[in-house]
Amino acid sequence: MMLFGKVSQQFYGLKKLPWSCDSRYFWGWLNAVFNKVDYERIRDVGPDRAASEWLLRCGAMVRYHGQERWQKDYNHLPTGPLDKYKIQAIDATDSCIMSVGFDHMEGLEHVEKIRLCKCQYIEDGCLLKLSQLENLRKSILEMEIISCGNITDKGIVALRHLRNLKYLLLSDLPGVKEKENLVQTFKTALPSLELKLQLK
Repeated sequence: MMLFGKVSQQFYGLKKLPWSCDSRYFWGWLNAVFNKVDYERIRDVGPDRAASEWLLRCGAMVRYHGQERWQKDYNHLPTGPLDKYKIQAIDATDSCIMSVGFDHMEGLEHVEKIRLCKCQYIEDGCLLKLSQLENLRKSILEMEIISCGNITDKGIVALRHLRNLKYLLLSDLPGVKEKENLVQTFKTALPSLELKLQLK
């Protein structure tokens, strides 16, 4: 009984903490843990499997080459030969992916479409990293960036290095200010790009 009294006193003392601050710190820390890159795991299972695990752990979805169905359950990731499942599309809607995790994408060679929607941790550095990865520069054909409040013109302009990009949708990005400059930049760098702007 005495032990229970001590424990309840400790819990009572915790009520005085500013929970909103602690909660925000906790979730930020947990999301950083989810994004941590395990290079040994990438070596052991290959880039597509490791990237799938990272993306699903963070709440995103992947679709593999030759499949129609989106994979969204971490516990139902397909098993089999490591080179069988190649990521073709990524839908990161409402996910917690962040810059520190983008090294998972380094070995991906078949990604054709990426959708970043309502990703609160996505920032310019993520798009810069994406546009520097040689495999993705060649493979990405479509991108959609929607309601990602930390993205600015600097990050969007970096996407001009995705040399095979055919379609780019930019919507509800309050940090993007220079629409005319973006249009001109992409017209020069990627003349065949279909650029859709739904910006204020």
